[in-house]
Amino acid sequence: MAENNLLNQISTIDTSSLVDRVEMQLLEIFINKGLKTGDTIPKELELASAMGVSRTVIRESLTRLKAMGLVDSIKHKGTVLTSPNLAQILQKSMIPKVLDDETLRNIFEIRLILEIGMADSIFQHITDDDIAELENIVNSEPESTGNVLFDIEHEIQFHGKLYEITRNNTLKNFQTILLPVFNFAYDSGLINKPIKKKKHVSHKELVQILKNGNAKKFREGMRKHLENHFNRLYE
Repeated sequence: MAENNLLNQISTIDTSSLVDRVEMQLLEIFINKGLKTGDTIPKELELASAMGVSRTVIRESLTRLKAMGLVDSIKHKGTVLTSPNLAQILQKSMIPKVLDDETLRNIFEIRLILEIGMADSIFQHITDDDIAELENIVNSEPESTGNVLFDIEHEIQFHGKLYEITRNNTLKNFQTILLPVFNFAYDSGLINKPIKKKKHVSHKELVQILKNGNAKKFREGMRKHLENHFNRLYE
């Protein structure tokens, strides 16, 4: 009984490295002090003295934060807080040939979901010039055939323009990350399996919805446009 009481009083040992702990503490300090993007943080020597660790530990911790896009070195100013570029961070690990099949399928599915879900944003921002550009894209596309999933060049042009119309820079950057994975999943045959193809809504029909319809109709049209891709994922 006494032995059990003793065990209950023993706390878990912190097995994280000193650099890990300093990294987390620095983040807590920045947050608690209410620092904003562009604010300068103390110099390495000052941080080392205040935290009671070596300058090497501080430098390695800051290097990690820099890799995460949370701090950066500015000439004549020092180290400042920065707003991380999520696209750049993701891009470093988004290497199709080292991702497993399940992850590739999940990323493929994310892109399909995004393109259905951005209908409201598209209708909020689309202009006549945007529609004219989309019409130029679809007018240059070859006639579709039953033997082709899609022409990758025109797919990129058309869908890339839709992301651009949202005026959402984070979404546009995210699309540039998803495209290589999307292309790899297609080229590798990962999702290129026989299915009973259903009639899908073409790019030209989507443009007509953008001209004369609404966000709800566009969501429905985009879902039907991507129907065969969903079938390849789920069947």
